Amino acid sequence: MANTYTQIYIHAVFAVKYRQAIIPKSISQGLYQYIGGIIRNEGQVPLKINGMPDHIHLLFRIKPSANISVLMCQIKANSSRWLNQQGILPHKFAWQRGYGAFSVDHSRIPQLRRYIENQEFHHKNTSFKNEYVAILNTQGIEYEEHYLFEWIY
Repeated sequence: MANTYTQIYIHAVFAVKYRQAIIPKSISQGLYQYIGGIIRNEGQVPLKINGMPDHIHLLFRIKPSANISVLMCQIKANSSRWLNQQGILPHKFAWQRGYGAFSVDHSRIPQLRRYIENQEFHHKNTSFKNEYVAILNTQGIEYEEHYLFEWIY
């Protein structure tokens, strides 16, 4: 459409089911590359992907015609299938239900890229739970804490 310009950035975060720290470092880069391919195959632009053994952060540019829920479903379903096909993990892999997806101002992209890139350093001092709650609070998102994560009982 003429005279329509967009630049929509999304910071998405999601966790391993039951918050288990089971993504081995030996395959994390392959997983991130695979997720980047899913994003590209869906017509979007991955900018930064990184995480920890129990969660992942994505930064991507999305077209206004795209559906974030559908994209996140594709990312999580296809990446969990890929992880299971690798045969590296001792049991079936699954992501936790749900995700966080937050809009990002273009001027904050460099800062967010560094933040995602430095996850290992960041998590020396902060748990994923505290990080996620801080993101929700910064974004002004109301939540009920008992719905944030699934736990093994």
